Amino acid sequence: MATNRKLIFANDEIYHVFNRGIEKRPTFTNKWEFDRALFTLNFYRFAKLPIKLSKFLVLPSDKQKELLGALEDSEKLIEIICFCLMPNHFHIMLKQKLENGISIFVSNFTNSYTKYFNTKHERVGPLFQGIFKAVRVESDEQFVHVSRYIHLNPVSSFLIKPEILSTYQWSSYPEYLGNTSKKFISKEKVLSLFPSTKAYEKFVLDQADYAKQLELIKHLTLE
Repeated sequence: MATNRKLIFANDEIYHVFNRGIEKRPTFTNKWEFDRALFTLNFYRFAKLPIKLSKFLVLPSDKQKELLGALEDSEKLIEIICFCLMPNHFHIMLKQKLENGISIFVSNFTNSYTKYFNTKHERVGPLFQGIFKAVRVESDEQFVHVSRYIHLNPVSSFLIKPEILSTYQWSSYPEYLGNTSKKFISKEKVLSLFPSTKAYEKFVLDQADYAKQLELIKHLTLE
């Protein structure tokens, strides 16, 4: 499978996209940076943004709320099905809604976040490693396995233990379990393939013990 932007992104198709920090450097180093990245993911879903995120964040709170409310009823570039932000990389499963939606969304997300990070750390240059990688999800079986792969990343990377995965707030996994309310996650299709939320949780955690030793989906690695 193709794993770069030579891959054709088609509307209503689902893709796993991912990238890491340049030179494997940390990209999200504290709670505030993770929070900024989450908000950036949410904000740049929309196709017709009247302002950039940096300008939006200096608006009064009532104006922010009004603008976000209007945007929710507008066209989206993509749907975010699931995601995980790690200290030096990210994984997102997306459905493209508009032509070139994935390329525009990932570019807006990484460019906006890089400007924020560089300003904060007084650095210049790219933060992420070249062209983002992408793989098309071709079946329901692959679909659920990719969601598990993404959600298990904090465990397979030895960042946290499996028993506290449900509290890892920088991924959509707590949302899937009903522990948070991130309204920008389209979790319904994944969960519809399981009889219950508990069944999905079991599906994910059944792999946790050996996720650290095995590449669950070898062609999706970041190497």
